[in-house]
Amino acid sequence: MAYNFIECDREQIYLMPPSMQEWLRGDHLVWFVIDAVKEMALSAFYSKYRSDGWGRAAYEPSMMITLLVYAYCLGVRSSRAIERACEVDVAFKVITANRKPDYSTICRFRQENERELEELFTEVLRLCAEAGMIKVGIVALDGTKMEANASLATNLTREHIEAEVKRMFKEAAVTDEAEDTVYGKDRRGDELPEGLRDRKSPAVGGAQGV
Repeated sequence: MAYNFIECDREQIYLMPPSMQEWLRGDHLVWFVIDAVKEMALSAFYSKYRSDGWGRAAYEPSMMITLLVYAYCLGVRSSRAIERACEVDVAFKVITANRKPDYSTICRFRQENERELEELFTEVLRLCAEAGMIKVGIVALDGTKMEANASLATNLTREHIEAEVKRMFKEAAVTDEAEDTVYGKDRRGDELPEGLRDRKSPAVGGAQGV
């Protein structure tokens, strides 16, 4: 019997176009966030790093900022959830250039730059509001789509956005602290059991042969 199926070859070299510019449609929210962050003054973030090239390499601050802005715009506040998204979500991969910052790095960046990030978030969300992205439900400030919160959609003063940003960061801190308690600071929480982490191990091979 000859089926007419679209091939699913997981061994092929390229599963996606080689250029990240082709991974998402041109009107995707991620491009707006990337472009918005590029327009922001980021000297306050860069001034915290050595400019002589010495010391341990760090992730590009503009990338980390974009990562947090995009995640929080989607209502994703957990640093662990952001790390997972960097592994499996195309938009997050575009932001990080396919890098995978771990949750402790993401959390630490937020903690060390919270004041500067709050100011920058306010400006980016103001741009989102001006572009109509909040009122049509593209950006989630309170963790839900804006259609469910008419008062928020019609009362987007700077003071209101600032209050929402502070609530975002409070929620992120509380979420990370709670997950540290549940999983431990050295675990993400979704790790496979030791015997199943290597696909070539007998345990995994036996499961695949069932």
